[in-house]
Amino acid sequence: MVKTRFAPSPTGNLHIGGARTALFNYLFSRHNGGVFVLRIEDTDIERSKEVYVEDILQGLGWLGIEWDEGPHFQKERMEIYREHAHRLLKEGHAYKCYCSAETLEEKRKIALKEGKKPTYDRTCRDGKAQNNDALYVIRFKAPLTGEVSFNDLVRGTISFRCEELDDLVILRSDNTPTYNFTVVIDDALMGITHIMRGDDHINNTPRQILIYRALGYPIPEFAHVPLIHGKDRARLSKRHGATSLLEYRKEGFLPEALMNYLARLGWAHGDQEIFSRGDLIERFDLPNVGKSPAIFDMDKLLWLNGHYIKTLPLEDIAERLVPFLEGLGLNISNRDMLVPIAANLKDRAKTLKEMAQMAAFFFLDDIVYEEAARQKFLTPATKPVLEDFLEGFKGLQSIDEDEQKRLVENLARDHNAKLVNVIQPIRVSLCGRTVSPGIFEVIGILGRETVEKRLRRAIETIS
Repeated sequence: MVKTRFAPSPTGNLHIGGARTALFNYLFSRHNGGVFVLRIEDTDIERSKEVYVEDILQGLGWLGIEWDEGPHFQKERMEIYREHAHRLLKEGHAYKCYCSAETLEEKRKIALKEGKKPTYDRTCRDGKAQNNDALYVIRFKAPLTGEVSFNDLVRGTISFRCEELDDLVILRSDNTPTYNFTVVIDDALMGITHIMRGDDHINNTPRQILIYRALGYPIPEFAHVPLIHGKDRARLSKRHGATSLLEYRKEGFLPEALMNYLARLGWAHGDQEIFSRGDLIERFDLPNVGKSPAIFDMDKLLWLNGHYIKTLPLEDIAERLVPFLEGLGLNISNRDMLVPIAANLKDRAKTLKEMAQMAAFFFLDDIVYEEAARQKFLTPATKPVLEDFLEGFKGLQSIDEDEQKRLVENLARDHNAKLVNVIQPIRVSLCGRTVSPGIFEVIGILGRETVEKRLRRAIETIS
């Protein structure tokens, strides 16, 4: 059975790169009818924070990535790692190293000065440097010759010469394990069959394979996915939009859009751009994962988010809009307006946050007039137009669009004015600005009582 995992370190928020790694593992396991495991790698006691754990769990949940097992926490498994380290020590696959940090630093400086790779020189490997009174680390005893090869499911065969590999520390002097050791123990004991991760982990793979072999555990399949870059081809950073995943939620992105977008960062299915979660599970495969870095494009993400805003059910968009309206300090007492508002703004807004900003005027008791709009359209010259419109509006039996249009057309004829010179003063009176959804639609959403109230207030402001 296929079993994948996502194993973030809670030393920071869940970002785009980590979320994509989680998604690829999730989709691969679902596509193959397998199991997806969540493991929190929190052995870095000083830097691991509970707030980051919560950020990871919330981010995955919001995105729609469901785990079947976990979350497992490495800090609760420390004794397991220690037992494995001492097992390797006992079986001759590891040794105690008594070299102090100062000694190692001095050796590193000498190696760099001589133009050599600053790897450990294996002083303690043969056991002659034993010192029972000194602190020690446990180092894995890597082969001195030969080659480590593996078939990467994205990149093909990758090989490393053993001479290039050092004797890595697997257990520190404070009795805490290191990453390359814990990850092997956990993946082996949890039955992980496929490991998908960023290609910055390629150099870790041969070391981990050697540990699998020494322990006699099955070696999983590996797939190293190219990292995500910005449009400038540099590694993705905050300046490219690589912020916390939950920040995208805060900015009004839809999880459906972000899942779709992340899946397309490095994977393709022909020329298709739009994928539901079901589509992705059905079609995701490793042969179609690219070998080149994926390019993060905020404009494309915004386009995709806009597509989902346009196509998801209006009731759904209306419900999701509420927190963003409330975030603006608005009282959403009349929820009947939400669906019509979503219908009117779905083609204009790229995010829910933007839609909320566009819709704010619907919920304000006293709208604020944009100064330029007020000076141009709320003037003594337009006051008669507004007064006649208010009077005519109060006499309408129905405020449907046809009735409103007839009233406005009659006003334009009576005042010998263009339609725009009638509509814009009305728009500013009702919306506070010169740009809004169609004015007849606005009137229909606001309702008779609010429209009359806002018209009277606008007329009263004109001196």
